[in-house]
Amino acid sequence: MSVFSKSLLLFLLNWLDAQLTILWVRGGVATEGNGLMAYLLDRGNAPFLSTKLIVGALVAYTLYRFSHVALARRGLSLVLGLYLALMLVHAATGAAAFGWHPPETLVAVFRFPDHLFSLLS
Repeated sequence: MSVFSKSLLLFLLNWLDAQLTILWVRGGVATEGNGLMAYLLDRGNAPFLSTKLIVGALVAYTLYRFSHVALARRGLSLVLGLYLALMLVHAATGAAAFGWHPPETLVAVFRFPDHLFSLLS
């Protein structure tokens, strides 16, 4: 996959994340975890979406523009991996919102120790 394709995919995943965040927050299913973005979302969908898209476009362009630097190429791959994991979180949120709860054995396969999540908060 070319660097341009990866950068475009990053921007599209950012846009999808913004749309799904608005859907879940406005639907009362989830809350926005980022304080600044939560503030912008309280101000309305347009400030939130425009800020999210501007920041996403700047990051995607910067990583594309400096793709000749190994750190930028690795950073692009890392950020894409994080966004793909975030899409799994959105899918789980959507499944829960529509009333689907996975069987306990499936949840047990992907269960992480509680102390691991405390490192992230």
